[in-house]
Amino acid sequence: MNKIWVFAEQVECSLDRVVLELLTKAKELAREMAGETEIAAVLLGCNVESLVESLGKYGADKVYLAESEELKLYNPSIYAPIITELVKEEDPDIFLFGATAIGSELCPTIAAQLKTGVAAHCIDMNINKDGKLVATVPSFGGKIVGEILCPDTRPQMASVKPGIFIQGEEEEREPLVEKVEVNINTENLPLKAISLNKKEIKGVPLDKAEIVFCGGFGLGNKENWEKLERLAGLFGGAVACTRPVVDEGWAPGEHLMIGTSGKSVRPKVYIGFGISGATHHVCGIKDSGLIISVNNDEKAAIFEISDIGIVEDLNKVLDQLLLKFS
Repeated sequence: MNKIWVFAEQVECSLDRVVLELLTKAKELAREMAGETEIAAVLLGCNVESLVESLGKYGADKVYLAESEELKLYNPSIYAPIITELVKEEDPDIFLFGATAIGSELCPTIAAQLKTGVAAHCIDMNINKDGKLVATVPSFGGKIVGEILCPDTRPQMASVKPGIFIQGEEEEREPLVEKVEVNINTENLPLKAISLNKKEIKGVPLDKAEIVFCGGFGLGNKENWEKLERLAGLFGGAVACTRPVVDEGWAPGEHLMIGTSGKSVRPKVYIGFGISGATHHVCGIKDSGLIISVNNDEKAAIFEISDIGIVEDLNKVLDQLLLKFS
């Protein structure tokens, strides 16, 4: 029997949305595989059994449940050995992780211990005619898209950013729960988790905004970024950016980035200013309802996926919009 696993990432007994998206994708992959396929979620934490029901409704046939007070806070020094041993015992074919702060650390750590490979930050997956996982990953700054296979080692591991795949509908189903024995020696751990402190994010969350104003390197300076923030505020929208804007110090942090190294969004309206249209950014906005782009280069790749393209100096457009709606 084929086995597809999904790491059920949770913080304070709340599942990350990418878990349900990956379970939905796992069901699609299962339909592409020959023979019977079992989908399982791997859930670690303290008093998290209440999450089992949701995992089942979104596709898990089985939930491997490890609970302990020592698992309350994520710690790679504890999580990785437990999951690694479980993989060795059960031998899954495919193991999927969210490309979150936790998943991006845990997935390659486990892969290294198992001496297998990882396709990181995938934008798509499918099963080929040989029954192997094919992971689609942007490369060279999004200029090309490559396909990655792990032909000889198991499990085939991959990570995906939240929002890349669509969360499916709930189904009434009750998964089998298999308790995982936890034996943790905390005396010689190289890392100890002490507390969890959440950072307050101002403004409308990107994943909930109906209108997103996104700035690229073409903004040119921090002053234009601040204009974009004011414009987003006038429309009750969210502000976002590409990586160069963060690298230049114009935007306050990576939490605003869209693309394979940031978030994927599905707003009703996306408006991009000074965006070139590299694949690694486009994959994060492709499901937007309406895409409007402003760029002074009529040959910019972003216009290929735009519903409305404005070839104009973005400085003029920003100033005119602020003048009209302020």
